[in-house]
Amino acid sequence: MENSILTSVILPVSLAIIMLGMGLSLTVSDFKQVFKHPKAAILGLTNQMIILPIIGFALATIFNLSPSLSVGIMIIAACPGGATSNLITHIAKGDIALSISLTAFTSIATVFTIPLILAFSLNHFMNESGTVIELPILETMIQIMGITLIPVSIGMLINHFKTAFAKKMEKPMRIASTVIFIAVLAGIIAANRETIIPSFKKIGHVALLLNLGTMALGYYSSRLFKLSLNRTITVTIESGIQNGTLAIVIALTILDKMEMSIPGAVYSLIMFFTGGFIMWYFGRRKE
Repeated sequence: MENSILTSVILPVSLAIIMLGMGLSLTVSDFKQVFKHPKAAILGLTNQMIILPIIGFALATIFNLSPSLSVGIMIIAACPGGATSNLITHIAKGDIALSISLTAFTSIATVFTIPLILAFSLNHFMNESGTVIELPILETMIQIMGITLIPVSIGMLINHFKTAFAKKMEKPMRIASTVIFIAVLAGIIAANRETIIPSFKKIGHVALLLNLGTMALGYYSSRLFKLSLNRTITVTIESGIQNGTLAIVIALTILDKMEMSIPGAVYSLIMFFTGGFIMWYFGRRKE
């Protein structure tokens, strides 16, 4: 499995398609939204890029997870929302412009932050087990850029030069992204059906706490800073909805460690239910 066509070809290509679809909905002006609403944007970015990995590290340490599962928790904590959070925000009637601008910013920032968080996590958790995995940071940045930033940039270029086509393709690509994500998740579960239930018992409570804790952080920090309800919804979603596909690709393709992909798969399953509740609860209200 570790060197199969799934990990070397299908997963990276699937993620690239998802990121291309995300790029079709982005424009340069979306980046400007970060500066137009600095309070909401800074809060969302701080929760995603700084506090979420800290919470992940604390939970992995407190619950004394195995080294591989601890690194897996850190991987999912380092992979902000992506297209999934935009879709949930749209249905939940949040601030979609803020959601897209946060996605645009993090798609660039994670090229640098993920390798650094990974290097720290591997050094901290794997050294304790006596297993040392050297992570070439520059090479990892290039790999992440190849499967995230480049497809997003291509999508943005298509949107710029072929706007009508991009608009036409936005909904089909969003549907395709959801289908691909579910298919990837189903593939991981099917390939590990004998270990997924025991792994869920080991990691499920930690993944649930990470998800609910970060969403609560997003909601109450937004209330504290007196954000409007639609921006509060967006920050809540962006704080707790992670890019599960990217986390799985990093674990299986870059690190080549099956066990490290389990937290991403488990978190993604939990995320479907909590994200679904948010869409139902806030989406049914009258604006």
